[in-house]
Amino acid sequence: MSQADTEVNVQDLEQEGEIAADYVEGLLDIGDFDGDIDMDVEGERAMVAVVGAALDELVGKRGEVLEALQELTRLAVHRKTGNRTRLMLDIGGYRERRRAELTKLGEDVASEVARTGEPKPLAPMTPFERKIVHDAIAAAALRSESEGEEPNRYVVVFPS
Repeated sequence: MSQADTEVNVQDLEQEGEIAADYVEGLLDIGDFDGDIDMDVEGERAMVAVVGAALDELVGKRGEVLEALQELTRLAVHRKTGNRTRLMLDIGGYRERRRAELTKLGEDVASEVARTGEPKPLAPMTPFERKIVHDAIAAAALRSESEGEEPNRYVVVFPS
């Protein structure tokens, strides 16, 4: 990929972030929620975060409302650009906290599986959550696979 392609890609991702931020800001206004919006580009995806107080309702139980809002935001970006997006939405720092929890879970399960030599299935998780666990397992030099069908897809950790 040339530098020009990379710059265009970053510009496209910034545009996705701006469209998403406008959409999310509209949702916050409709729901009368206070929150500031931060935009960034990480790797090959636009990142939009809503920060502020009293945003738990927008996260929901186990991030379910956040996942739904992210899909709606992705649809809004797709409608404007005509392109699918891998945009990531975070609200109130939920995804960062969840990433830390899941990394620790992956490390703990990797230690258990290495010690016992027995495979271990985990509870169903979202694709975002499974990716974090797979990364933690790989960092521990063990193998993991996703099994099952959405929404009950889960990670199984295997000894090396």
